[in-house]
Amino acid sequence: MKRSEFSPNGSAVENLIRQTLKKHPSPIMLIRKNMLEKQYRRFRAFLPNITPYYAIKANPHPEVVKTFQRLGAHFDVASASEMNTVLNLGVSPQKIIFANTIKSIEDIQAARKRHVTLMTFDNEPELYKIAKHAPGARVIVRIKVENAGSIVELSLKFGADPEHAVFLLRKAKALGLSPEGVSFHVGSQCVNVENYIHALEVSAAIFKEAKEEGLSLSILDIGGGFPIRHADQDKHAIFETMARTIHSELSRLFDKKIKFIAEPGRFLVGPAGVLITQVIGRTFRNNKNYYYLNDGIYADFSGIVFDHCKYELKTLRRGQRFLSTVAGPTCDSFDTISLSEELPELDVGSVVYAKNIGAYSSASAVPGFNGFAPAKILVV
Repeated sequence: MKRSEFSPNGSAVENLIRQTLKKHPSPIMLIRKNMLEKQYRRFRAFLPNITPYYAIKANPHPEVVKTFQRLGAHFDVASASEMNTVLNLGVSPQKIIFANTIKSIEDIQAARKRHVTLMTFDNEPELYKIAKHAPGARVIVRIKVENAGSIVELSLKFGADPEHAVFLLRKAKALGLSPEGVSFHVGSQCVNVENYIHALEVSAAIFKEAKEEGLSLSILDIGGGFPIRHADQDKHAIFETMARTIHSELSRLFDKKIKFIAEPGRFLVGPAGVLITQVIGRTFRNNKNYYYLNDGIYADFSGIVFDHCKYELKTLRRGQRFLSTVAGPTCDSFDTISLSEELPELDVGSVVYAKNIGAYSSASAVPGFNGFAPAKILVV
C-alpha cells in the first residue's frame, strides 16, 4: 500500500481501517459495537411496543449475540446449533423462539431438553412431530403473505395459506399443544410497506376468527425484512417511515393485550459491518482494469449470491474513476464481485472496502474454499 493511503485525513471509517491494518493483515471483517447499539435503540425507539428477537443466522458471532443480550434483546434461532450458541452465552430459554417451520426430530427434542418451548409451524405433519417430541409446546402458525418488492422472497418456501390458519391452530390444541398466535414474513429487504399493511390485516382477521372459535391468541410475530441501505446512494424507503405505519396499524387492528414480536437480523447487524480487503493482483482486459482482491464470492462477499446484495465498493484512494471489474482470489470465474465498478487507479496492496456488510456475509462464507480463508472477524 502506498504511503498516501495511510493519510490521517478521511472519514472515521477510513481512519479505523488504516489503524486496523497497522495491526492486522487483511481481509478483515470489522463489527462495530456502537453501530449494533445504535440499530437496536433505533428499532426500539420507532417500534416501542414490539420485542425484537434477533435472528442470529444474520451473524451468530458470540460478541454480537452478547451485545444484543446486554441490550435486552430476545433471539430467533432456526436449529439446535443456533439454540445452543445462544443458550451457552447465558440467554434464558424463555427469550428464544425456534422460528423454523420445518424442524428435525432431533432438534425438536433438543429444544424440549433445553426448555425452549416457543416455536413456529406451517403445516399439519409438523404439529404431529412437535406434539410427539415436545408435548405441551407453545406454537405459532406462520402464514403466507405478499412479498412484492422484497429483495428476497420468503413465501415460496414457508407459510400456510391464511384460510387454513385457524384449522391448524385448532389441530394444535387438539394435540395437546398451546396455540399462541400468528407469524408472517414479508420478505427480506422489504421496501414496500403495503406488504406489512396487508399482512397485518390478514393476521387480524385470523385473530378474530380464532376468538370466535374459542381460541384466545396472545402473540403476533411480524417477522423481519426491515430494510437497510447498502450503498450511500440507495433511495428506497427508510425504516423510520415504515415503522410509523406499522405502529399505527398495530394500534388500529389489534387489542392492546396482544404481545408483538419481530425477528430483525440484517437491520440490527448489517450496518455494523465493514469488510476490509486489498488488491492482490491487477491486469487490463476487455478495455478496462481488472482488480483481484483477497476476499470474494466464496467468502465474505457471499451475500451477493445468497442474499442478492449489491455492495458499494470504496477505496482509500482519491482521483479520477474508471470502469473496472473486481474479482475474488479463487481459480473460478464465478468469483467475480462486480463487472462494472467505478474505481480510481489501484495498485497491488490498495485497500478496497465495503460498509453495511455485517449481515450474512461472514455467516454464509465457505470456510477455506480453494484454500482461501474468510476474513478475520474483529468486534471493535
